[in-house]
Amino acid sequence: MGVNLRRARLAGAAAFATAGLLLSACAPTPAAAPPPTPRVTHSAEPTPSSTPTPVPVVQTAPLRGTVVEDAAALGPALSAKIDNHPDARPQWGLEHTDIVFEELVEGGITRYVAVWHSDVPDEIGPVRSIRPMDPDIIAPFGGIAAYSGGQERFVAMMQDTDVHNAIHGGADDRFMYRATSHTAPHNVVVEARELRAEYATIAPPPVQFLFAPRGHAPIFGAAAGGIDVRFSTVSARSWRWDAGSAAYLRSQDGRADLDAAGAQLRATNVVVLQVAIDWSYGIVPRTVMVDSGDAWVSTGGSVIRGRWSKQSQTSPIALTNAAGGEIRLAPGNTWVELVPTSGSISVTG
Repeated sequence: MGVNLRRARLAGAAAFATAGLLLSACAPTPAAAPPPTPRVTHSAEPTPSSTPTPVPVVQTAPLRGTVVEDAAALGPALSAKIDNHPDARPQWGLEHTDIVFEELVEGGITRYVAVWHSDVPDEIGPVRSIRPMDPDIIAPFGGIAAYSGGQERFVAMMQDTDVHNAIHGGADDRFMYRATSHTAPHNVVVEARELRAEYATIAPPPVQFLFAPRGHAPIFGAAAGGIDVRFSTVSARSWRWDAGSAAYLRSQDGRADLDAAGAQLRATNVVVLQVAIDWSYGIVPRTVMVDSGDAWVSTGGSVIRGRWSKQSQTSPIALTNAAGGEIRLAPGNTWVELVPTSGSISVTG
């Protein structure tokens, strides 16, 4: 550590003595001998570096509840409207999401609102157009929303939030391109890291769901092998608990749902919300998000029956059990299935 150096120099004084009687005006008095210079001693400890090695700062990822280094807990959330048409699969980046919402759109098929924050890949997509329920889903996260346009009234609704809108064909088009591996309109890709870096000063998202303490799975609920949901006659989804990987594996219409690398998509938590549908926009269904209803929360190989509620556009979704207590998720990624009341939900043994 620090080395204490003591340096002392004592100047020898040339003293001239005068006696009561002057013996000689030129007779000098001999100078006193100077004291010895002190020896400098050094500690056995090494001298510290002028630039100490920084200690990584760890925080909790607000959308996952997992421990991450500081950089992964900062910066804005990036939400995107992701295509789920068969021609859009496999999508780019879904395996890196913090939260994914699956919603009903025209023709009985589904699309996603996917949210990245703690693990943002180079590219995400394909992005598609905005829908009337998306502002209510995305607004609580703040940050950035990437999509390919949409009906003017729906775009205006999204732009009326405090979220930065990155629209294909707009000012942020330099961060988007069409991939050749998919056919249009299922091929608009977002350069996610570059887009997010452009708006790095936007605040990170607030916590959305409550999580169990790290290293502890939620302890309530009944053991269950998974959950099946149906959005319409043409959109059936299944999740199965895999104890080996401590995750739920996803299937669509009886087939494993794969990411771009060929691995089956998975989630630590699967939250199913039974929702009302507003048909006031003609053939475009609007999932009613500022509302409440029944909920099924699958986590850790168990399912918890409860209720969900959302008080306003900007408020997060609250999950409560039968006793009115808060339901906590296991730390990790979450998929939220917004299943219409006209659909079906079935817990498997």
